[in-house]
Amino acid sequence: MQKIRLGVIGTGLAWERLHYPAIQKMPDKYEIAALCNRTKKDAEEFAKKINLDPSNVYDDYHEMLKRKDIDAVDILVPIELNYEVSEDVAKAGKNFICEKPMAPNMEQARAFLKISEKYNVKIMIAENYRYNEENNKLKELVSSGKIGDVIYFIRNNVSCFPCEMTKDTYAGAEWRQHPDFSGGAFLDAALHDLAALRHIFGAIDCVQAFGKPQKEDFNPYISVNTNILFKNGIIGQYTYFPSGIESQRPLVGLRIFGTKGEIYLEEKSCGVINIAYSDGSSEKVSYTPEQGYYNELVNFYNAVKGTEQISVTPEIEFGDVKTVFNILESISKKEIIYVDDAPKSKVGHPTKSKETQSYILQ
Repeated sequence: MQKIRLGVIGTGLAWERLHYPAIQKMPDKYEIAALCNRTKKDAEEFAKKINLDPSNVYDDYHEMLKRKDIDAVDILVPIELNYEVSEDVAKAGKNFICEKPMAPNMEQARAFLKISEKYNVKIMIAENYRYNEENNKLKELVSSGKIGDVIYFIRNNVSCFPCEMTKDTYAGAEWRQHPDFSGGAFLDAALHDLAALRHIFGAIDCVQAFGKPQKEDFNPYISVNTNILFKNGIIGQYTYFPSGIESQRPLVGLRIFGTKGEIYLEEKSCGVINIAYSDGSSEKVSYTPEQGYYNELVNFYNAVKGTEQISVTPEIEFGDVKTVFNILESISKKEIIYVDDAPKSKVGHPTKSKETQSYILQ
């Protein structure tokens, strides 16, 4: 089977630690044809590691895109550049993967939707949580009625961004510590959790959120507490606390409560989903952690080859991004904000506000 000749824009941590290790597992599917990084030396160093000739290294992706031997592009740049770079890649006629989120604001997110309409290219947004084994198993458990009708859920995410800022981690990046986009870590990291919840439970009706402000640049709030009502009637609370440490185990994690039992996932890396039934019985469902990067690259390869559809399209990602900004809007306005479509007025017409337009997204 013919390999996809891949050009890479951005050879930082996301490429080196996430995408490239997944690509290494499928040497029959991908061949790295070119690397581009705004600091060319960094790309050159990585090229040495994989024995890629220096002539295939660039610091201007526009020059790289002129090549005819590139079938697809992997875009891993700071969030504020995602839309701009994606549009340039699409104009060059290249299929591409773009790291999440698709855009730093709603204006560019809406414009991103037009890229797939205007250019005849295949586009995947690399939201790996929608490809992770645990979230696909959770989706199946919920939809199959394993714990009866789901009533509500709790999802608690506590992490210590400040603890990681001086280390060789994602939090160590200057653009994440002082983001040039609204939402900060909530857009960058909490987006994963919200995408997973939407993947498991479906479309969201509305959100009501509160945030405790902080002065640090990396996130506008020290914590965000959000009530979410899904269109299927499931209600739950999502809490994001990126300035703390959850020091007691078991962690709160994700707990889904139903009429016949409870599903519990302590953390995405634990490798097991616990199910406890109302009759006192229980079972464990095993999974392989961190398979999202591999699964999404397999999906992209098959889509380019024409054997399956892309699972996370810009339209799917738009709903995830909109959820983030609707939560931030709810905090700011202290109002309930509708997400996946607008509420109907008494005369039956949709309410048309700036951030609650009629989008029906799963």
